[in-house]
Amino acid sequence: MRTPIRSRLLGRSGVEVTELAFGAAGIAGLFTPVSDEQAYAALDTAWDAGIRYFDTAPHYGVGLSERRVGALLRGRSGYTVSTKVGRRLEPFSGGGDDLANGFAVPATHRRVWDFSADGVRRGLEESLERLGLDRVDVVYLHDPDDHATEAFGEAYPALERLRSEGVVGAIGAGMNQAEMLTRFVRDTDVDVVLCAGRYTLLDQRALTELLPSAHERGTSVVIGGAFNSGLLADPKQGATYNYASAPRELLDQALRIKAIAERHGTTLRAAALAFPLAHPAVASVLVGTRSADEVRDTVRQFARDVPAEFWQELREAKLLPEEAPVPVQAPVAGEEPA
Repeated sequence: MRTPIRSRLLGRSGVEVTELAFGAAGIAGLFTPVSDEQAYAALDTAWDAGIRYFDTAPHYGVGLSERRVGALLRGRSGYTVSTKVGRRLEPFSGGGDDLANGFAVPATHRRVWDFSADGVRRGLEESLERLGLDRVDVVYLHDPDDHATEAFGEAYPALERLRSEGVVGAIGAGMNQAEMLTRFVRDTDVDVVLCAGRYTLLDQRALTELLPSAHERGTSVVIGGAFNSGLLADPKQGATYNYASAPRELLDQALRIKAIAERHGTTLRAAALAFPLAHPAVASVLVGTRSADEVRDTVRQFARDVPAEFWQELREAKLLPEEAPVPVQAPVAGEEPA
């Protein structure tokens, strides 16, 4: 078993995050409703397990995630919380639910894209009010894929000013792609980027440019989507990959990796969580959980040993590129151990 959950620094910011982080989209009713009781049980279980990094956003349940995370943190200390800017919430009286945006909650607000300097500051002020905090440790620009000009020209400089004022400890961007995040790493002074789904056992595109650039610049990377939205958690017919039905070839690949893991006495989920942290640029793996049982399972899988022979067989089977770092390197036949 691994040692208790450790912490790492984000770039040069001085902000610490635990290697295993709590992604708070699920507790805001992602796809299916989550009660207050269920959400707080998940959050309390994560806290009791030693998780001290909690990631949220206004987008998650139109503010519900921030309110629930804030309620957990109230009166506590020694935690790190991140939220996001770029989608501001405006009151909405049309009724109905928010399932069109992925959340099983009442549609009390509508999202408005806003990467202006004023929008960043106002968005953060509104997030702080929902969280019940006077500052946050990390702020990410949230999914600026189609807003590059405004994100780099207005939103990022606004984050720099907030950091210099001490309102936030570290700044960055969070996206489901690696290419624009690489530009943030190379062209700005971000402390951290959050890359979801692009550095997993099934998708290593972040290894091409993002992770080497981050390592060279001393910028940290937080990896989200280590299970690729479900396929690497439980590969079976009907499993999802990037929130859509998994293609047959990826399902077959996940099943092959699972079989190799079980042959070496470990699990696919344990390997999926261990893999990203082997890269020196990666500071934390962010996992979305929605119940106490899911949190407990994630913590158990995170603590499991994944033997060197598993990684060696993955490479031999061409299921993992040679250049991808792995947590433990299998000894070469004939060599004496160091």
